[in-house]
Amino acid sequence: MPARRSRGDGGLHWDEKRQRWIASLTVGFRPSGKRIVKTTSGRTKTEARTKLRELVRDHEDGQASTAPRSYTVANAVTDWLDHGLSARDPSTVAARRSLAKHHVIPALGGRKLPELSAEDVDTWLAEKARNLSTRTLQEIKSILSRSITRAQARGKVKHNVVLLCETPTGQTGRPSKALNLQQAQALVEHSSGSTMGAYVLLSLLTGARTEELRALTWSHVDLIGSPHTDPPVLPHMMVWRSVRAGGDTKTRTSRRTLALPRRCVDALREHRDRQATARQRAGERWVDHDLVFTTSVGTALDSANVRRGFRRIATAAGLTGKEWTPRELRHSFVSLLSDEGVPVEQIARLVGHAGGSTVTETVYRKQLRPVIDEGATVMDRVFGEHRTATPRPKPLEQGPQLG
Repeated sequence: MPARRSRGDGGLHWDEKRQRWIASLTVGFRPSGKRIVKTTSGRTKTEARTKLRELVRDHEDGQASTAPRSYTVANAVTDWLDHGLSARDPSTVAARRSLAKHHVIPALGGRKLPELSAEDVDTWLAEKARNLSTRTLQEIKSILSRSITRAQARGKVKHNVVLLCETPTGQTGRPSKALNLQQAQALVEHSSGSTMGAYVLLSLLTGARTEELRALTWSHVDLIGSPHTDPPVLPHMMVWRSVRAGGDTKTRTSRRTLALPRRCVDALREHRDRQATARQRAGERWVDHDLVFTTSVGTALDSANVRRGFRRIATAAGLTGKEWTPRELRHSFVSLLSDEGVPVEQIARLVGHAGGSTVTETVYRKQLRPVIDEGATVMDRVFGEHRTATPRPKPLEQGPQLG
């Protein structure tokens, strides 16, 4: 009789029904005490023995997969969507689910995860590059990579083959653009008398992100300042929150305090009066969150509210509303400051870029001009003061000291 295999070497047997040699190896035990057995097969005993040796080697190296052989890419992606996005904003989760549903799972979902190769991923990305933008390609590749990384950490697969693949160049997306001075002036002149008008004015003249303005509270706005202190403090707003998950800003550098141009101060004072009237009109229906920009009953604006309101104002200002988005007000802020000779390092500080001028030059390179004032001072000079006001004191160099 052939010698019995040693414990830990696994076993080989012939399966009459399948007409194959079956190799099996115990790789652990479940909490209930039941063995975890990995199996593989071959048409010949030699082939099965070779695969068994691979199982033993992987187990000894701590790389043995505990996933069933039927575990697919779709299983890994679904697991990541269900359990790997718990701290993300609901809108982010919805966007990732949509991309996975339409681009990842239909193309690769049926593939067994251990059998997925770098060539499979390259072929998939090349096919998607025919119709998708480079940014979308990066996002769907990230979804696949993070799903496999999660599966790898749980012993479902040995390697993440996505890390070996490059993202191809996709289709050219809609380029971001900026308002020129005449367009910006027209928009400013039509940004009065409404909640969204004040919103547009504040976004254009301070460069704050739309996600930051939607979360801005009155407790973080000072429309008076301290002009008689040394150094004097201008009217300002504290950009310390956003509508992102957890309420924090995009990065730590994004948490900043910005001086307000005179037009913004006047617009916010008028807006506060309008909001007080709306509060009285709403009565018990008013939901008080101390938000600066709200619906007619005090609730937070969503991105659709902002987009519709902005496009109405843009159309009234003579622009083609559907061709512009609220985030391009921030691009316009960068462009206007650059046209006025403000150095890129100072612009980066005003817009709250974590990587300083490097990020600003990369993201807004089309809006920057070759090359010195704080943002509020420049905007007062470009657009003029809304009404006669006392001379502005010299602005502080470090905005966050205002808090």
